[in-house]
Amino acid sequence: MTRPVLRTTPLAMKQFFLTMLGVFAGLLAFFLISIVILFGFIGAAISSASSSEPTPHNTVLELDLREGVTDQAPSNPFAIFGGSGLSTLQIVDTLAQAEDDDRVKVLLLRLPEAGITPAAADEIRQAIRRFRASGKPVIAHSQGFQPVGATISSYMIGASASELWMQNTAAFQLAGFSADSVFLGRAFDKYGVNAEFEQRYEYKNAVNEYTESDYTPAHREAMTAWMTSIYTSALANAAQDRKTTPVALRAVIEAGPYSSAQALQSRLIDKIGQVEEAEVEAKRRAGRNAGIMEFADYSAAQGSRSGSGRNAIAIVGGEGAIMTGTGGSADPFGGGSSIMSDDLAEALYDAIKDDSVKAIVFRVSSPGGSPEASEQILAAVRAAKAAGKPVVVSMGDYAASGGYWISSEASWIVAQPSTLTGSIGVYGGKFVLADALGRFGVDMRNLSVGGDYAEAFSPAQDFSPTQRAAFAAQIDRTYEEFIARVAAGRRLPPARVREIARGRVWTGAQARQIGLVDQLGGLEEAVAKARELARIPTGDSVSFKRYPEARSPFEALSQAFGVSGEAARVLVGIGGVMNDPAAEATVRRIQTERARSSGASVLADQPY
Repeated sequence: MTRPVLRTTPLAMKQFFLTMLGVFAGLLAFFLISIVILFGFIGAAISSASSSEPTPHNTVLELDLREGVTDQAPSNPFAIFGGSGLSTLQIVDTLAQAEDDDRVKVLLLRLPEAGITPAAADEIRQAIRRFRASGKPVIAHSQGFQPVGATISSYMIGASASELWMQNTAAFQLAGFSADSVFLGRAFDKYGVNAEFEQRYEYKNAVNEYTESDYTPAHREAMTAWMTSIYTSALANAAQDRKTTPVALRAVIEAGPYSSAQALQSRLIDKIGQVEEAEVEAKRRAGRNAGIMEFADYSAAQGSRSGSGRNAIAIVGGEGAIMTGTGGSADPFGGGSSIMSDDLAEALYDAIKDDSVKAIVFRVSSPGGSPEASEQILAAVRAAKAAGKPVVVSMGDYAASGGYWISSEASWIVAQPSTLTGSIGVYGGKFVLADALGRFGVDMRNLSVGGDYAEAFSPAQDFSPTQRAAFAAQIDRTYEEFIARVAAGRRLPPARVREIARGRVWTGAQARQIGLVDQLGGLEEAVAKARELARIPTGDSVSFKRYPEARSPFEALSQAFGVSGEAARVLVGIGGVMNDPAAEATVRRIQTERARSSGASVLADQPY
C-alpha cells in the first residue's frame, strides 16, 4: 500500500505564500500598534507621576494594606503593575518623613482581613508608633479579621493605632494563629512518582511535602515552636498598645469569634462605623479644609530619604529566592522578585568602592536558594568588612537557609521578633517520573556517555547506590560549608552550630536567644548600629545611598525591548503624542491610505 501524497500546484503555493505574508503583516501591524498604545500608557503614567499635586496643608495620609506589601521596593519601575506597589521599607521611610511634615496631620490605616506577613507587621507597627510619638493621631479601620493565617499580625497593627474602628457588619473571627501544609507523599505513591531526596537534617522539612502524608515529629515540633513565638510576640505587642495584659488579651481573643458589637463590648476595638465615617473623623482631626492623600502619591512626591552630610551609609537590598546570574525576571511588569547573585554582589562592591560610604546596611528578605549564589554574595560581604566598612544585616520577612548564609558573616545582625531565619541545612534530589508516565503509555528512557554520575539526575530512573552515595557526599560537603560559615561569622564552636542547626527554622526572637541574631528591630535600628560601628559622631548628619540603584523608566524599557535608552525616550514620546486627539486622527488617516495602497497591490496578484 502506497502512502498518500499531498501535492501542491504552483498557483496554490503562490496563494499560500501571499496568505502567510498577509498574516505576518497583520501580526506586525498589531504588534507595532500595541507597542504604541503601551508606550502611550507609560508616557501618561510618567507624565502623571512627574506632575503630582502638592500635599495639602491639612492632610490625612491614607495607607491601604489590603493589597499586600513586598519587603523592598523593586528596582524595576514598572514592577508596580504586578502588585500594590508598596513595600515595608517604603512605608517605614515615608512615615518617618511624614512625622516631620507639618502638612500631614493624621494617618488613616486600612487593615487587611486575612493578615500580613508577621515580620512586615512588626516593622510597620514600629513605624506607626514613631509616627504617633510625634503627636499625630492614627485611625485604623477594619472590615473584619478572618480566622486564617497570621491575622494576629493584622490586628497587632490595628492595635497600635490611636483608634481601631470596625465596620458594623464585620466579624472579629481571630482566635489564634493557623498554618496549613500540603503533603504529596500518598499522591506520589498512587501515581508512581518517586521523590528521591537527601536532607540535612530532620528539621529541613521542605522535603517532607514530597515524601510524607503528615507532619513528622521534628516538623511538628519546629512549626509549633515558631508559630507559638510569633503568636506570643504579637499578643504582647497588641496588649501593650491596648493597655492590657497578654494573658487577658489572649483569653478574650481565644473565646471568640465575635460580632463587631461584641468586639466593642470586649474592648478589642474602639468604634463601629463605615470607612467613610472613619474618613470624616480623620479629616475632622486634621483640621479645616482637610483632604485625604493616598500613601503612594505622598511617597512619590517625597522620594526616599537621602539625608545630608559627607559620611554616607549604604542601604543594599535583596528580596526573593537566591539564584546565580543577573537580570531577574524578563517580564518588565512582573511583580515577582529574586536575588540574582551577580547583581547583588555588584551592588555591594559598588558600595565598597564609594569612599563616602562608611558602613553598609544589608537588607535581606529571602527564604533561600543556591549555595553557589549565596557564597558569591557572602564573598562581597567579606570584602566590605576587609575594606573597613562594617556590614549590618537587617532581616525582613525571611532570612532563612541561603538567606542566612549570606547574612552569617555580617558585623551585626538585626531581625524582627517574627522574622523567620536559621534553617541552617541543605536538601536536594530529583523526581523519578518513568513509572508515572508509563501508566499513560509514555515511555521515558535515558542515554548517557561518560561516567556513571552523568545520568544521576535523570528522571527516568532511580539513583544507583553509587550515585546516591556520591550525591549524599555532596550534600554533606555543602552542609559542612554552611556550618563553617556560621561558626566563623557568629564566633560559635562548630559543634554548637550543628546542635542548633539541623535545618531548623527559628523566629528572630528565638534566634537571638541562641546567638544567631544580635538585636531585635528593623531598618531604623540597623542604621543606628551601622552608624555606631562606623564611629560616625552622634551629632553629625549622614546621607543614605541605595544599591542597586533604581532603574529609570527609560532604562527599564530599553532592557525590556532591546532598544537604546534614547530610542525608549522617543517611543514614550510617541506614546504621549498618541494621547492627543488630533494626532490620533492624523495617524488613522495615514493608516487608511496605507491599507488602501497595500490592499491594491495584493489584489493585483490574486489568481482569478
